[in-house]
Amino acid sequence: MCNVSCIIFGATNLKESDVKGKRILEVGSRNTSGSLRPLIEGLGPKEYVGIDICKGDGVDVICDAQDLTNMFGESAFDVVVSTELLEHVRDWRKVISNIKNVCKEGGIILITTRSRGFHYHADPGDFWRYETEDMESIFADCEILALEKDGSAPGIFIKLKKPRNFSEVKLTDYPLYSIVCERRVEEITDKDFRGLTWWKTVLKYRAKNFIGRAGGCLLDKL
Repeated sequence: MCNVSCIIFGATNLKESDVKGKRILEVGSRNTSGSLRPLIEGLGPKEYVGIDICKGDGVDVICDAQDLTNMFGESAFDVVVSTELLEHVRDWRKVISNIKNVCKEGGIILITTRSRGFHYHADPGDFWRYETEDMESIFADCEILALEKDGSAPGIFIKLKKPRNFSEVKLTDYPLYSIVCERRVEEITDKDFRGLTWWKTVLKYRAKNFIGRAGGCLLDKL
């Protein structure tokens, strides 16, 4: 999944020298509304592997993002790409750790995700929102090559280089803004999914979808 701004960021920041002859991994690769894959494949990679939790266009291997290093091993890919995924994974620390560790030292990581103010969009879940300061803290163990806000909708884009002699930063107590709780929290608990804040978010989401479908049906009849 990738919007126009995401594709522009990828086209601007992924160079032929980053990709040509390299092994590429895309995490969350199911193409539902656009993808960086055609752009990256046009730069001549040695191999392109797309993983997701279910079958679909752009998915080569069924794999949970939490299991990347178990599936492929550490330092297996030269470039790791993940677009519009991180807000949807409940255990964001584990997924980010896997993304860092499946990438080779000296390799490239490119990520796009959503920031606070972006609407709830469960696919299948929607949990977190990331800001500039979050990316700077979460990826303090990498060299930040580009860090931009999405100009079309609340979101954040980042390109990183994994350094030689990589030493992973510890994120155990880092609080991130949760759309489930509408505040920064270290973890989302099962109790949070029974709270009033959560149900207000879900009801607004369902109402929006219902209105959208009803409007579409009405237009079909005109």
